[in-house]
Amino acid sequence: MLPSLFIAHGAPLLAAQENEYTAFLNHLGRTLERPKAIVLFSAHWESQVQRVSEMQDVYDTIYDFGGFPPELYEIKYPAKGAPELAKQVKDLLRGQGIAVQTDFQRGLDHGAWVVLRLLYPNADIPVVSMSVSPGLEPIHQYRVGQALSTLREQGVLIIGSGGTVHNLRALRMHGGFEQVDEWAADFDSWLQDHLTTWDLDSLYEYDQLAPGARMAVPDFGNEHFVPLFYAMGAADDSRKAELLYRDYQYGNLSHSVWQFG
Repeated sequence: MLPSLFIAHGAPLLAAQENEYTAFLNHLGRTLERPKAIVLFSAHWESQVQRVSEMQDVYDTIYDFGGFPPELYEIKYPAKGAPELAKQVKDLLRGQGIAVQTDFQRGLDHGAWVVLRLLYPNADIPVVSMSVSPGLEPIHQYRVGQALSTLREQGVLIIGSGGTVHNLRALRMHGGFEQVDEWAADFDSWLQDHLTTWDLDSLYEYDQLAPGARMAVPDFGNEHFVPLFYAMGAADDSRKAELLYRDYQYGNLSHSVWQFG
């Protein structure tokens, strides 16, 4: 059975860089059991009601960022949709009383294609793109992932793409990978302790309990953090969490990869 994954997609420039993190993701894609399809929750697709992409053909590549080098806007990731899997996803969610809306046109945003391109550069695995609902309580985000857990038995890889520490106002853009802000490291350390023990009660109240939470997951946006709960919920049957990789860029932007299941 495939695990589910939480993968930090970092800054858009990650798509054009070669560093330890991109090398790790390249290696991960080669060593994981090859999935038949991928269901990916992206921090860059927000909705109040869960949206599911039922793409009939090839996804467009969305460049949902500005001010970067021209070569970044030339990257394409022409993954195919998986319409039959999308219908199954909707059935599973509705079976648990979760409201669903279908999207037939939206392309893959950089939260999706940066990660997918590093894992599977040939774009030869069908994808179902999923929105996240930052306004939901964490327990409900977890339950969305939990509703899809049986897909892992069918060879479907479930990914939550975001970042455990993602505060654009706190970045030091001239910083590299060397110095890490203490508040970012403290937050991720707390998170590691409670993920590895599957302490849902504490995790659901991370914003009140975790040191550095206000900086790591600022009040003006939790959309990058919540994909963690979707990915975690998809492995509720096994409740095993393992940190596969972590480093930081720009002082505090986390590059972390968690495996569940």
